[in-house]
Amino acid sequence: MDLRDFYLLAALIACLRLDSAIAQELIYTIREELPENVPIGNIPKDLNISHINAATGTSASLVYRLVSKAGDAPLVKVSSSTGEIFTTSNRIDREKLCAGASYAEENECFFELEVVILPNDFFRLIKIKIIVKDTNDNAPMFPSPVINISIPENTLINSRFPIPSATDPDTGFNGVQHYELLNGQSVFGLDIVETPEGEKWPQLIVQQNLDREQKDTYVMKIKVEDGGTPQKSSTAILQVTVSDVNDNRPVFKEGQVEVHIPENAPVGTSVIQLHATDADIGSNAEIRYMFGAQVAPATKRLFALNNTTGLITVQRSLDREETAIHKVTVLASDGSSTPARATVTINVTDVNDNPPNIDLRYIISPINGTVYLSEKDPVNTKIALITVSDKDTDVNGKVICFIEREVPFHLKAVYDNQYLLETSSLLDYEGTKEFSFKIVASDSGKPSLNQTALVRVKLEDENDNPPIFNQPVIELSVSENNRRGLYLTTISATDEDSGKNADIVYQLGPNASFFDLDRKTGVLTASRVFNREEQERFIFTVTARDNGTPPLQSQAAVIVTVLDENDNSPKFTHNHFQFFVSENLPKYSTVGVITVTDEDAGENKAVTLSILNDNENFVLDPYSGVIKSNVSFDREQQSSYTFDVKATDGGQPPRSSTAKVTINVMDVNDNSPVVISPPSNTSFKLVPLSAIPGSVVAEVFAVDIDTGMNAELKYTIVSGNNKGLFRIDPVTGNITLEEKPAPTDVGLHRLVVNISDLGYPKALHTLVLVFLYVNDTAGNASYIYDLIRRTMETPLDRNIGDSSQPYQNEDYLTIMIAIVAGAMVVIVVIFVTVLVRCRHASRFKAAQRSKQGAEWMSPNQENKQNKKKKRKKRKSPKSSLLNFVTIEESKPDDAVHEPINGTISLPAELEEQSIGRFDWGPAPPTTFKPNSPDLAKHYKSASPQPAFHLKPDTPVSVKKHHVIQELPLDNTFVGGCDTLSKRSSTSSDHFSASECSSQGGFKTKGPLHTRQVNEHLYWSISTAYKCPVNQY
Repeated sequence: MDLRDFYLLAALIACLRLDSAIAQELIYTIREELPENVPIGNIPKDLNISHINAATGTSASLVYRLVSKAGDAPLVKVSSSTGEIFTTSNRIDREKLCAGASYAEENECFFELEVVILPNDFFRLIKIKIIVKDTNDNAPMFPSPVINISIPENTLINSRFPIPSATDPDTGFNGVQHYELLNGQSVFGLDIVETPEGEKWPQLIVQQNLDREQKDTYVMKIKVEDGGTPQKSSTAILQVTVSDVNDNRPVFKEGQVEVHIPENAPVGTSVIQLHATDADIGSNAEIRYMFGAQVAPATKRLFALNNTTGLITVQRSLDREETAIHKVTVLASDGSSTPARATVTINVTDVNDNPPNIDLRYIISPINGTVYLSEKDPVNTKIALITVSDKDTDVNGKVICFIEREVPFHLKAVYDNQYLLETSSLLDYEGTKEFSFKIVASDSGKPSLNQTALVRVKLEDENDNPPIFNQPVIELSVSENNRRGLYLTTISATDEDSGKNADIVYQLGPNASFFDLDRKTGVLTASRVFNREEQERFIFTVTARDNGTPPLQSQAAVIVTVLDENDNSPKFTHNHFQFFVSENLPKYSTVGVITVTDEDAGENKAVTLSILNDNENFVLDPYSGVIKSNVSFDREQQSSYTFDVKATDGGQPPRSSTAKVTINVMDVNDNSPVVISPPSNTSFKLVPLSAIPGSVVAEVFAVDIDTGMNAELKYTIVSGNNKGLFRIDPVTGNITLEEKPAPTDVGLHRLVVNISDLGYPKALHTLVLVFLYVNDTAGNASYIYDLIRRTMETPLDRNIGDSSQPYQNEDYLTIMIAIVAGAMVVIVVIFVTVLVRCRHASRFKAAQRSKQGAEWMSPNQENKQNKKKKRKKRKSPKSSLLNFVTIEESKPDDAVHEPINGTISLPAELEEQSIGRFDWGPAPPTTFKPNSPDLAKHYKSASPQPAFHLKPDTPVSVKKHHVIQELPLDNTFVGGCDTLSKRSSTSSDHFSASECSSQGGFKTKGPLHTRQVNEHLYWSISTAYKCPVNQY
C-alpha cells in the first residue's frame, strides 16, 4: 500500500465518522417568490442553543456566520448576533432553482446551506435544508400555438387521435389539470388519458362520420388549465384535416421499450432498432419513422432516428450527469392519418468520466487567497467548510477527501460529503511561518479520478516566547579595590519572536546597587569599589523583557565573586590575653588558646603565630594558637608571666600584628580553716538568765590561709541546739541568743559548730565545740569543767541533755526537788543512786583505758618552709586524716529545716587490722598538756547505742565536704577513728593516737530536734580524745 492509498483509506474512514456533537441539521419550508426580509427560522431557538456558558455561568457572545462561496448570490441571509434566517432581494424561483425532470417527478424542490456558530469553544456546523414550495406562477402551454391533425375520412365514430400535451413548469395541483375543446361543432369530442407517470394526454374523439368531399378541414380551439389559485390557462388552435382512406396503420412490436447505453458511447452508436409492420401493401405499406411532438429538443439533438429503418443512434456525446433518462416517442406512419406510437426510454449509464468537485468555502475570510491565523489560535480552530461531490453515481461517485501531506491541519467529517478544515495542533510561528498544502478529493472509480484544492495559510506572530538567556546563571569574578566603571561582561538574551516582539531591553533586579547595566547592549559594569571583607559575593538577577503586547520576560542569576587582596592585617580577638592556671598544673599542660582572625581569604588569611620575648617558659603552636607550659607553676615563686605574641599572614607582602599575653597562677584550696576563737574545745562561756535575745553570747572565729573563695568561711551549728536557743551568724561566727533563757534552759549547752570554706573543687571543713553555761553565775568552775569532761562521753550527734546523767547544778536540783511534792523524794533517791552507779562504771572504764595507754602529740611551732613540706606529707593516709574525715550534707525540701548528714570514714588500710592494734609506724613525739581531758575516753565509751560505724575510705561525692582538723587538742575537735590530723594556725605538727579500742566503734542515726532547724547528723567516728578544759 503506497502513501496515496493510505491517504485514501484514512479519508474514507474519516468520511464515515460523523461528528454529531458539532453537526446538526434544520429543515425549513417556504414558498417561492417571497419578498425580501421575510423570516424563515431562528437557529438558536429551533436547536435550543443556550448562550450561557455551563462552566462559568456567564453569558457567551455567539456569532452566526453563513458559509457561502465567493461570488454566489445568497438566497437567504443569517443575522450574526441572533441567528435568525431571512430572505434576500434575490427572489427564489422554484422553476429556475429546480429545473429538470427529477425535481418535477419527486414534487420537491430544495436547496441547502451551511451556518457555523463561533467562537471556537462553541463551534457548531448547522446544515439547513430549505424546501421551496411551488406557487402557481406559470400558465400551462401547448408545444405550438397551432396544432395540425390529419384524420382519414373513413374513420369510425369514437375513434381517438392524440393531441400534443401541454406543459406547466409548476408541479402538483399547479400543473396541468384540465383540457377543454372549444367549438367542437359536435363532430369532435375530447378525452383525457392519464399515464402511469401522472401525465395527462388529450385525445380527440370522432363523434360523426367524416366526408372529405363535403368538408376536409375543421378549425377549433383547445384550452388547457392548471389547478392553481388563481387558475392559469392557455389555448391553441386545433386544425383537423380529413384525408383519404388508408385502411391499415402500422403496428410496433413493442409499444414500451427501455434500453441502457453508457454515457461515453461514441457518436453513431446504435441505441435501438425499432420495427413496425403494416398490413397494407404497396405505398400504403411504406412506413416512415419520426419523433413524436413531445420529444424534447435536447433529446432530438442527442439522438438520431432513421426515417426508413427506425434505427436510433447517438449523434452527440452523452452526459449522464446532465440528463440521465431520455424518453423518446417514436411514430410509425404509412401515410395515413393515424400513425403507430412507441415509447423508448433511454437510460444513460454512468461512466467515471467526472473528477470529484471540491467546494471550498472559508469560515475565516482569506486575503488574496491566503488565510491568516494567529499562532495563539487554539487547536480545532475552524478554517473552511469543504464540500466534495461527484456527478458520477454509485462507486464512481463515492468520494474520499484527505490532505496531501503532513501539516498541523486535519479534515473532520460532519456530513457524508462535507468536512471541516481545522487545526490539529498548536501552531508555532517560530517553527513554520507559512503552510501551503493541497486537499485531495478522489473517487472510487476505475481508474480513480482526483481533484485538488490548494490552501495557503500564513501565521501571524504572537508574543509567545520570552527572551532566553544564553546562560541561566552567569558567574563572574573581580578583584577587590577595583576602579569604578570597570567592564565586567556583556549579558545577552535571544527571542524567537520577530519584529517588536523580539526587541529586548535589560534591567537589573534588586541587590544590584554596586552595578550598572546598559538597557540596550546588556554591558555590565561596576559602579562602586568592591571590598571583599565587607561582601565577598553578590547575587542578583537580570531581567530581559521584550516589547510585545503583553511583554514577556525572563531572568538570569548573576553571581559576582570578589577576589581577595592582602589588604588586612591579622587581628587578635584581644589586645591583651589573660589566662589563669592552677599552681599545681603539670608541665606541658595547656594553659590557653590564642585566637586571631584575618578578614582576607586564602593564603592571605593563613596566619602563623610566634612568641617574641619569652624565656622558653611556654610553647606556642603556630597554627592552632595553643599555649602549653614548659615549666611547673609555683604561685609562691611567681604569680604571673607576661610575653608578646606575633601573628603573620601568608600574603605578599605579608602583614603582621602583636598582642600581649599574661599567664596568672591561681591558688588551689589546699588549706582548711584554722580556729582562732574559742581557743580550746574545753572552754565555756557564761550566759546569764538576764541576757536579752539578740545579744552576742560567744564568738567563733577562724582563718584560712588560702585566697579568694578558698578563704571565704561559713559557720554552721550542726548539733547541740535542739531547743533553738542559739543562732550563729554564718559570716561573722557570732553566736547570739535567739530568745530569753527560761529556767528550764539552765545548765551546760554544747554546740558543735562546723566551719567550712567555699573552695573549689572541694570545700574543706573544721569542727569546733562551743560550751555555753546558762546560769546567773558560774561560781563552781570545777563543777562546770567536770560537766564538760563528762560531755565527751556523749556522741556529737546527740544533745548532752539526752543523756541519762543530770548535768544541772545541785542548786537547781534542790529547787526542783523542793517544788515537787514529798512523794518525789523516793524518785530523787533512785535518781541519785543511778548517778552514783554510772560514775562508778565510768571510773572502771577509765582504769581499763589507762592500762591500754595512748600516745598523744602536742603541737609544735615550725617555720613556713616546714609547713609546706608537711602539707605535702599530710597527703599520706598514715600521717593524716585529710582524705577520710567527711561530712555529707543533703538539702531538704525546706530551706529552713536542713538536715545534715555527716560521715567520718577511715581509710581502707586502717581497717585491714584490728582497730585497737593498728601500727602507725614512726610517729612524732607525744606531748600532753597537763590539763587536757582524755577525749578518747569519751569516744571509747561503752554506750549501749552504737553511735559510730567504721567503714573504708570511699570516693567523695559531689556534695561531700572534707573535714580537716586544723586546731590543736586544747582548742579544736576533729572527729576521726584512731588518730587525729591537726594543724594549728602557726604550725603543722600532727597529733595522732597510737591505737583505738575496738569497743569504741558505734553508729548513731536519728533526728536532732531543734526549735528552728531539723538536722539529721550521721557520724562515723571511732577515736579517743583527751582534751584539757579551759574557760575562755
